[in-house]
Amino acid sequence: MNIFTDRFRTVLIICGVISTAALGSVKLMKIQIVDSNDYTEKTPLSYTAEQIIHATRGEIKDVNGVPIVENKLGFNVTIEKSSFPSDNEKANAVIFKIADFLIKEGYDYHDSLPVSKSLPYEYSSKDESDISRFKSLIGVNVYATAENCIDKLIVDYKISDDYTDEQKRIIAGIRYEMNIRDFSLSNVFTLCEDINIDTVSKIKELSVDLPGVEIAEDAIRTNPVTDIIPHEIGTVGPIYAEEYDELKNLGYFLNDSVGKSGLEKGMESYLKGKNGIREITVQNNSLISSEITEPPVPGNTLRLTINNDFQRDVQSILENFMKYLNTEVKDMTDVNSGAIVVLNAKNNDVLALATAPTYNLNDYIENYSDVLNREGTPLLNRATDGLYRPGSAFKPVTATAGLNEGFITPDSTFYCGQKYRYIDVDKNCTGYHSNISVTEAIRVSCNIFFYELSQLTGIKNIVKYGNLYGLGTHLGLESGDTVGYVACPEVVEELGGTWYAGNLLDAAIGQSETMITPLQMAVLASTIGNKGVRYQPHLVDSIYDYLGNKIDDVEPFVAETINANYDYVFPSIIQGMIGASQNTPDGEFSLNGLGYDVAIKTGTPQTTSSKDTNTTVIGFAPADDPVIAFAAVIEKGTDSKYLVRKIIDSYNSHYSNKIS
Repeated sequence: MNIFTDRFRTVLIICGVISTAALGSVKLMKIQIVDSNDYTEKTPLSYTAEQIIHATRGEIKDVNGVPIVENKLGFNVTIEKSSFPSDNEKANAVIFKIADFLIKEGYDYHDSLPVSKSLPYEYSSKDESDISRFKSLIGVNVYATAENCIDKLIVDYKISDDYTDEQKRIIAGIRYEMNIRDFSLSNVFTLCEDINIDTVSKIKELSVDLPGVEIAEDAIRTNPVTDIIPHEIGTVGPIYAEEYDELKNLGYFLNDSVGKSGLEKGMESYLKGKNGIREITVQNNSLISSEITEPPVPGNTLRLTINNDFQRDVQSILENFMKYLNTEVKDMTDVNSGAIVVLNAKNNDVLALATAPTYNLNDYIENYSDVLNREGTPLLNRATDGLYRPGSAFKPVTATAGLNEGFITPDSTFYCGQKYRYIDVDKNCTGYHSNISVTEAIRVSCNIFFYELSQLTGIKNIVKYGNLYGLGTHLGLESGDTVGYVACPEVVEELGGTWYAGNLLDAAIGQSETMITPLQMAVLASTIGNKGVRYQPHLVDSIYDYLGNKIDDVEPFVAETINANYDYVFPSIIQGMIGASQNTPDGEFSLNGLGYDVAIKTGTPQTTSSKDTNTTVIGFAPADDPVIAFAAVIEKGTDSKYLVRKIIDSYNSHYSNKIS
């Protein structure tokens, strides 16, 4: 009986447990499946994310501390993921409402969608690689039309037919921009920058209907000075998809900005600063806490070697000289392009980089296509990237090769009878110079002397010394510079031509395929003035942290030294250049009677069109202990040596260590 009772009791317990478990399972199933939405709504959804705080970019100032690029406190329109609708229909409504408002207020918003903004849709980029990347990003085939792409975005973002075609395009463009900018809890999307306080107030009044839209105080990059070396200052822009793979390894995020050109690009590592981190906690799509866990560190400030006033003056000298040629010299009515470079001869600090035609940096930022399409290619920085034959301004290079390699001495002479025949090539000289030595040949620019000398030196020595002077090489300017080339068989072959025996003669006098920049010409001049010591040219004088503490002085850097094998090498060349400077007319252009000597060498090189010639000049002053070195090129012009006195006078009016 006891055994039966125990077993019965055990069975009852087991049945009870099973029944309870079954009831619990049913209840749990009801909670998880039937009533899951009710319980989900009652359970707080809480998560934490790290949000990037963008560092303030460093400023750029002239040598006297006058701001060229600075930051001001401004207001941006942003969209925050934490409170932005997750529902497409509601999100599209918010996007259109804020975009429509900004348009009516006269503001542009970020939209890099490469498709026109109205029907019939066309691709707005001429770069096929841009279009291919765009198609790949949105998932259409390679044959998709612009209209196909817009249709795809309308479907992807569920943009309602209640909107007009123009309104759909507005929404699609912003949704696309948000996508490529990695819009997320960690990355706030900036829709529009630098709005005024009245617009801020109006947006805040609309805030109830604009969930996720915020006004953020931020450092807005501005250009208080827009006419000073705009090419060298450069621009800042968003990171594009094709750049991101490389930049993300350097700590960049897709919604960061990065230097795109000039110093903004070349000095990016100093200017960009270090981003900070804000930790945010979101519960039920509401921000409940925000804490800065790592503050941002602003970028460094660059102080340049440029004096704004001197730079403006040199730019005016260039432009006024071309106007002088247009009005005072026959057949010079269309002269409108050229460049001047002025260096501190002691260390190759860049003192001025003038190029014409030029542009205003704000015009470029606000309407790039307008500047691009202006007459005369103003976006070409002729001072650092324009490639020109130097003509006879190159002759000191050939002279250096001949003197330093021992092929000639200062007393060596060649006969100039004005006419010259080399194998089957006939050449002429500028005059009849009879027996002439190197110093006199530089003074009067005798071609035949250098034709004869080139046959002794050979092309390899001409190229060797050209490169030692920095010609056909990267000079290392922080904003970038073009390499160019010195004529030789390899260069001509690379350019698709054939090297003939007569090319040697042309190369010796700066013709043939020698193409160099005005900056290289100025460096050539300063290296002669420093008797073979070539300094790396630079635009940055010093670097300061965001508190104003100097953290680095840019010290002069010797890039190359041409060791003189004989004491007479550089004095022979310099004396010839002094003689060349004395051949200037009395009056405003004269280089005589200054109380010191000036050394120059001019050239009249043919352009790629043999009927036209440019005018070039290189030099330094004073000749015995140079303070400045300079170079100028005037396209299709004449008498560039007339610029030299103006440059010297301007320098003396702006600097205390006067040329004397």
